[in-house]
This record gives sequence, structure tokens and C-alpha cells, in this order.
Amino acid sequence: MFSIKICGLTTFDDALAALEAGADYLGFVTYMKSPRGIDATVLRAICEKLPAGARKVGVFINAARAAVETVACDCGLTVVQLHGDEASGEFQGMPLPLWRAVRLSDGLCRPPPDNWPAEYYVVDAAPAGVYGGTGQTADWSAAAEFARRHAMLLAGGLTPENVAEAVSAVRPAGVDVASGVEAAPGRKDRTRVRSFIEHARAAARKEGLE
Repeated sequence: MFSIKICGLTTFDDALAALEAGADYLGFVTYMKSPRGIDATVLRAICEKLPAGARKVGVFINAARAAVETVACDCGLTVVQLHGDEASGEFQGMPLPLWRAVRLSDGLCRPPPDNWPAEYYVVDAAPAGVYGGTGQTADWSAAAEFARRHAMLLAGGLTPENVAEAVSAVRPAGVDVASGVEAAPGRKDRTRVRSFIEHARAAARKEGLE
């Protein structure tokens, strides 16, 4: 099943609009240094109002496991996504699905996926020390090779204009977008959200990924 995640959501209205447009996953960044960051109180208020069955991904950056589990439980998250420099040993045996952001460069994957048993790997393009939402495009050739070996979502520089080409080139299990569908950091352009989802779905069907 091809999956589409709309990430960097900061308001209930934007989250609901993304869900109604056909997003499979709603992503919320808990890292307050990000322009898309929201704290646990705001996240919980949004999650409590979303329809039952909405799949909610909490994106955590260099947070301790205990803090991650507390937020996940309090907010009813579906998935935990780690996007920082966390130690893999600390997050073994998580009580809910774990996604791991990775970077591909110079033929290497950082962190190595073998160290991180994850439901999905999110292939991003941000340089070391920068944690997503940059609009930089991932290396699609390297990502395509990675996708042949691992279940992955492609992120990094995706837009409504290029997502179909990206899906065709990489053949990922899904796509993940934040800045590419924004009117401003943390505020979604709902026309672009709908367009992104429509183009991604059409490309996935064409490639036999649905």
C-alpha cells in the first residue's frame, strides 16, 4: 500500500484538510527549534479533535525515550519517527511502530539501517545537523537503490510539480512532504496539498505501487 504523509502540521484545520484530501499519515514535529515545531499540549489538543482512525506520526529529534513514549501515549500517536542523532540501543523494542529518518550521501546511509529495525526508513536530504524541512532534494538515484532493499518513504524537496517524477524514479513505499506544500513555514497551502496527493497517487498507480 503506497503511503502519503503530510508533515510539519501545526493546526487542527490543516491536519483535517490533509486527512480529507487523502493523506494516509499526518506528521507533527515536536522539535521546538523547527519553524514547524509544536509542543505536546498543542499536539494533544489537535490529536483529540481528529477523527478516529487518523494515523498520527510524531517526529522527534534527540529526545529521550521516556519523553518520546510519554508524548506518544498522551497524544495517542500511531507512529514515532526519529529524525535526529539518537542512539539505536535506546529505542529497541518500542511499544508502537518506529520510523527512522536516514540520509544518503557518498554511497553511505547514515545512520546505517541495520542498526535500526524500523517499519519505514524516511530518506531525507538535509545535511548533518539539520533536521528536515529544508526543501533540498534527495539523491533519487541513491534512494532508488535503497528502496530496492528497504521499505522507505521518500522525503526531501518534494512538491506537487515533481512528486510524480520522483515516484517513477525511486519507486518508494510512500512519500513525505512538509515545505513543498506550504504557504508559509508551518502553514499548509491546501490547494498544493490536494495537488501533491493527487499527483503522488496517480504516479503510484501508474508504477503499480498501490
